[in-house]
Amino acid sequence: MYERVGDERLTFRCCDTDFVIQSAGFRASAAARAARCTARRLEARLDAFDDASAVSELNRGGVVEDEHVASVVRRGLEYYDRTDGVFDIHQGTVEHDLKAYIRGEADSLPARFESGTIRIDGDRIVTEAPLDLNGLAKGYIVDRAAAALGGVGRRGFVSGGGDVSPPTGPVAVESPYGDEKPLRVLDTDWAVATSGSYRRRRDGVDHVYEPTTERLGARHESVTVLARRDCMAADALATTLSALPLDDALDLAEDWTGLEALVVHDGVFHETRGFDSHVLDR
Repeated sequence: MYERVGDERLTFRCCDTDFVIQSAGFRASAAARAARCTARRLEARLDAFDDASAVSELNRGGVVEDEHVASVVRRGLEYYDRTDGVFDIHQGTVEHDLKAYIRGEADSLPARFESGTIRIDGDRIVTEAPLDLNGLAKGYIVDRAAAALGGVGRRGFVSGGGDVSPPTGPVAVESPYGDEKPLRVLDTDWAVATSGSYRRRRDGVDHVYEPTTERLGARHESVTVLARRDCMAADALATTLSALPLDDALDLAEDWTGLEALVVHDGVFHETRGFDSHVLDR
């Protein structure tokens, strides 16, 4: 029994970022390894920059049958409707060209935004334009990897580059200014995601875009979202709020049930009304 109860922490690269899996309790090591296997398996299906992935197959040929891609696309279409097109999975070409520019693989920024139809029949997706699932895929992988940790007598969480399944202890929100002191320390059982202009940039350009205005770049230094539903929701809404003007971002966050947000704009902290209930005593 002693050998089967313990505490396991795994760190590895996934989705072009650092993942951490923490597991404690009965068969903690086996559960952590299973969660890591789940994350890597899903990354191989959802990585648009991997030519062998299901997403790449879809973007090349316009059709693929894959349960995980279908799950992510369905959620993407839901958020496309609920955000009036601000969160838009139709922009696969923009996402690819923007990431290539930021990585130094291209010298020009995206030239045009796209539109097109997407049809889903079971696990089969048909699309007229390449899709951008980046704002959902990492959250989906975190959620599924965290599910693999579950079990009687065991608890844990998964963190992937700022996207965290419901944590089992306090979580620090990283400062966008390079300070050692975190912006906030959270005590929450909701999923957490952070997005903003400070993470990956080239010549002042970052990975966020707003398709309804065809604007490139996040409008805020940092956005942290807490979502009751899951990490995929937190991931998508952090990206959405990053793209919107401050007042619009705060209005959307306040109106979204099961969502709280911290927006750092021009050095000023803006919190939704319920955010403070997830913060440790200051």
